[in-house]
Amino acid sequence: MTGFTARDVPDQSGKCFIVTGANTGIGFEAAKLLASRRARVLLACRDEAKGHAAIARIRTEVAQADLAFLPCDQSDLASVRRAAEIASQEPRIDVLLNNAGVMMPPLTRTAQGFEEQFGVNHLGCFALTCLLLPKLAQTAGARVVVTSSLAHKRGDIVWDDLNAEQSYNAGTRYGDSKLANLLFVQELDRRLRAAHSPVIALACHPGIAGTDLARHMPAFARLFWPLLGMALNSAAQGAWPALQAATAPDVMRGQYYGPQQLGGARGPSGIAKRTAQAQDATLARRLWDVSVAMTGIDPGLAAG
Repeated sequence: MTGFTARDVPDQSGKCFIVTGANTGIGFEAAKLLASRRARVLLACRDEAKGHAAIARIRTEVAQADLAFLPCDQSDLASVRRAAEIASQEPRIDVLLNNAGVMMPPLTRTAQGFEEQFGVNHLGCFALTCLLLPKLAQTAGARVVVTSSLAHKRGDIVWDDLNAEQSYNAGTRYGDSKLANLLFVQELDRRLRAAHSPVIALACHPGIAGTDLARHMPAFARLFWPLLGMALNSAAQGAWPALQAATAPDVMRGQYYGPQQLGGARGPSGIAKRTAQAQDATLARRLWDVSVAMTGIDPGLAAG
């Protein structure tokens, strides 16, 4: 296959997907496409009104869509726990597509006091994934997909200041959180293999896509961002790597998928490149231990 696009998403009848941050952008487009392929989709969003509005929009195009709203605010671990409890009542979960995130806000803290980008983009994702692993493991071939970014290339996690109590640069912290996403997938994949779990872990990135993720950027950048998306990837095109990781029958566990053109900025999806630091086993294990300590959530997967 020269490149994965929406047309390559197979029929998903009988399968259930959770898509976080599904009320807008890439998450919305992924949820809509999955619904059109007959999947049941839980739209995990923090804002109920926006979640239900997204469901209504999808149903204008996919009349028989099987959709449900799942309240989940990744900036609050209590909300994440409740979301996992609700989702676990589903008969089955085939894929958890971790898409929700925040990019370059002013210094803000989560309900538990973590720096928001690390807290939402990584810790919230880590917590939801770990809490849902037992449910996912009930379905053969279940997948966890984590959305990273080209920005991981500039990441360099500040281990002695994870909560940004000493310094804060919004762009730098965003890159750190996206590096954390890839380190998490690497360590999760290693531990799932060691446990002989049926669940597989994968990562993806959307390239550069015109979404509202840039809402915290300066005004001039917010005006420019949609034009950049038009020249590179629309939100629907940016969803292709996530859809490949979530649905392609030939994915390789632990792999990273992203656009194949212009240095990963646009185009059909395929295997993406990650930095050496994003593949550092020592850093991945350190991040796992730190994440368990910060969230208080341990999925019980041995280090192996």
